[in-house]
Amino acid sequence: MNGGKGTAGAGKVRRGAWQKLPVLVWLVVVWGALWQDFSPGNLLFGLIIAWGVSRTLYLPPVELSGRFNVLRALWFGLWFLKEVAMASCQVFHWAVVKGPRIRNAVVAVPLRSRSDLIMTGVGHVLSLIPGSLVVEVDRGTSTLYVHAMNAPTPESVEQVRRGIRDIEARLIRIMGSRAELAALAVEVGDHDADRR
Repeated sequence: MNGGKGTAGAGKVRRGAWQKLPVLVWLVVVWGALWQDFSPGNLLFGLIIAWGVSRTLYLPPVELSGRFNVLRALWFGLWFLKEVAMASCQVFHWAVVKGPRIRNAVVAVPLRSRSDLIMTGVGHVLSLIPGSLVVEVDRGTSTLYVHAMNAPTPESVEQVRRGIRDIEARLIRIMGSRAELAALAVEVGDHDADRR
């Protein structure tokens, strides 16, 4: 009887280690990027730091949906590059032409998904596109608070909100759960989306 419990406990520990592997790899990559040094010694030191952080601080497990649409991910990559280029030109124009007269806003955007992975993905995409920055995340309500440049009217604020929910929809189509995909399909009227 005890042997069975020990085996189940060992299996749980192994699963926990495998679940932490993507987080460890990501932390090591971030460490190398921060130091701009991807030498084996620096990455090894980053791995030691990442392992220590993951052992001492609580990091919620990254729950994957079990699906990933490669074609949509490639299309998203191209769309993202276009958005970064266009937003860079737009921010440059605002800085040169409008300067300090520009009116910014902090916009609360409730997301459809409760997934930490989707929420983090949306936040990172927003922060990498010039002109927007996530300033606060409310995990309990899946709400992002985003600083948006040049949002002087309620209409422009709503446009910012729609753009952020569009990013979320794109990420759900790439790696959201089947339930999220089905709910999105009902919301936007795309009844073929849940089969992809």
